[in-house]
Amino acid sequence: MILVINTSNNGIDLVLNRDSIKHIDAEKQAIALPSAVEKFLNENNVAWSDLTAIGVVIGPGSFTGIRLGIAYAKGIAIGLNIPIVPINAFELYLAEYPDAFVAIESGRGDFFVAAANLAPCTMEIEELETRQMMCPRTVGHKQFNLIYASDIVRKKMESKNIEPVIPMYLRPSYAEEKTTGK
Repeated sequence: MILVINTSNNGIDLVLNRDSIKHIDAEKQAIALPSAVEKFLNENNVAWSDLTAIGVVIGPGSFTGIRLGIAYAKGIAIGLNIPIVPINAFELYLAEYPDAFVAIESGRGDFFVAAANLAPCTMEIEELETRQMMCPRTVGHKQFNLIYASDIVRKKMESKNIEPVIPMYLRPSYAEEKTTGK
């Protein structure tokens, strides 16, 4: 059984395989996450020992939320001695729309973008307007569908090519920008 945790946006999203998905509104994710996961497992009659892997969304998204989700997922995975697998938002969008150009507004006037033939990066609106034409559709303006997450985790585990679970930062943080003057 694969548990997937997403804290990259508002609230908490949890998925067990493709069988059950739940969104929990939580102002304070750090306080709500442990009890939300335990309640979710209980609602689905799943014991901790039933878990075979944990997937966690590594970004892009909320700086603090991503770090919280990763830390919690790592703690659970280490405690249960099961694999932890990173998933990024682009993989989730492209699992549903493989031919799409993914453009996620960053909140700083530019976009986080990726496509099947374009590695994740940041892009200004002028370039985005041109580059998105290489794909038949553009997605990213709505939340990704987490139902595809367990499939992504399974494929990564089968390939035995699991990347380290670290936050996906596509640019420096505010603090780094102030320090370097960029």
